[in-house]
This record gives sequence, structure tokens and C-alpha cells, in this order.
Amino acid sequence: MKRLASILALAALAATPASAALKAGDKAPDFTAPGFQAGKPLTFSLAQARKKGPVVLYFFPAADTKGCNLEAKMFADAMPQFAAAGATVIGVTAGNLDKLQQISADSDKCSGKFPVAADPGAKIARSYDAVLAAKPDWSDRTSYVISPSGQIVHAYSKLDPSEHVAQTLGAVKSIKKK
Repeated sequence: MKRLASILALAALAATPASAALKAGDKAPDFTAPGFQAGKPLTFSLAQARKKGPVVLYFFPAADTKGCNLEAKMFADAMPQFAAAGATVIGVTAGNLDKLQQISADSDKCSGKFPVAADPGAKIARSYDAVLAAKPDWSDRTSYVISPSGQIVHAYSKLDPSEHVAQTLGAVKSIKKK
């Protein structure tokens, strides 16, 4: 019975949207992280990316898992729209780091269209309060849109990956209109 209650509690947690602690107007913590794009190693710098325009920073729980693969594919498919709005997209994860290089190049995932970065120990995720409650060493599924000045203009947190692209793309387009 205790086990069933634990399972139901975890299911309820996964089904409800979490609230990202960093809100619009907050300063986005800068970071530099190792990662990959199209299977090639790189170092991603948020400060450098912001110089080019808004940044979509999306945290995902673990590389090469069903929901994360779907989310990566959705971001990859929307890259022409993000590029047209002048935005950089970066995915960051603390889970399954050994699979990060592979998913960065896989045509059913990132397709090499944007970088994915490693967050060992979820240090970056913690600074953005994007840690998975059920597994604190992994990132939660939380997306932020960060302005070139370093302010968060939009935050969205929900384990279901289906709305993260629409949420962030809408926020990036609203920056462009201002």
C-alpha cells in the first residue's frame, strides 16, 4: 500500500506543471558548459550567445529518453523559426551525459541543429531552480527565454515536453516585436 501511495504521489508530481523559481525580470545566471553540436565537442557560453540575440535555454531530464528525444526533435524542427527571430537555442541536461554526443547528431533528435550541454551534478540546473524533484541529480524540464541583456523574459516548467517549443517561440517572437 505504501508503495502504491509513493507511485501515485510521483505520478501526480509528474502530471502537474512545476513552477520555475526564476521569473520574468530575474537576472539569468551566466554559465559556460561543455557540450556537443552535430557530434562535435564545443564549449557553450551563455554570455557569448546573448551577444547574438535572445537565448532559449531548455533543461531536459536525461539524454536519449523518450520525452527528451521528442523535445529535442521538436526544437530541431523549429530551428528555422528560432533563427528567423534571431534566437539561439541550447539544451542542457544533467542526466545520461554519456549519450549527449550521440543525440546531438542523431536525425531523430537534435539533428545537429543546436548545441546540447552537459551539466554534471546539476550545478547549472540548481542555479536556475530546474532540478527534477524525484531525481535531484537530474535536470527538470524547464525552459527559459533570456534577453540579450541577461534578463529572463519567459519561464515555463512542465514535464510534458509538448508545449516547450510553442511557449519559448512565442516569447522570442514577442521580444522581436518590442
